[in-house]
Amino acid sequence: QRLGVLHVGQRIEEQADFEKIYKNAWADNANACAKQYAGTGALKTDYTRTGKRTQWGLIMDGWNSLIRYYKNNFSDGFRQDAIDLFLGNYSVDEVEPASPLHVKKDWKFLALPIIMVVAFSMCIICLLMAGDTWTETLAYVLFWGSASFGTFAIILYNGKDFVDAPKLVQKEKMD
Repeated sequence: QRLGVLHVGQRIEEQADFEKIYKNAWADNANACAKQYAGTGALKTDYTRTGKRTQWGLIMDGWNSLIRYYKNNFSDGFRQDAIDLFLGNYSVDEVEPASPLHVKKDWKFLALPIIMVVAFSMCIICLLMAGDTWTETLAYVLFWGSASFGTFAIILYNGKDFVDAPKLVQKEKMD
């Protein structure tokens, strides 16, 4: 009332249009902040907008969580390095000949995920397109299933090598 938004005697609870605009602006702001920070939209915006959890909101939250997991583990190291440089948490050493950002990748970083995806796809194709006999289909499914499981196990065993960790170390505080 002091700002002139409401007349004397009006209550905020009675302003459905204002409440809808406010909740949508709040959810849009949450999405913008979450995209900058986590790389995906905010979670539970369906509740923020409507006051109810929806099935579609649950599905989108699950999808955003999967995307966040992937980005956090496999594509966020470079972004963290950029933030550290920007904030001054890392200072460039002019006498160091090589950049700490350039790390040569091993063959397994590209080959193993491709092999796993191809093997899993072939396993699904063999399930969907049955062979002449059930034993033939079973043999193909077992072969491609074990190939996909084996490469997945190798990736899990070498999991830390696949994570895109920041490569810059924080500068030591000078007292």
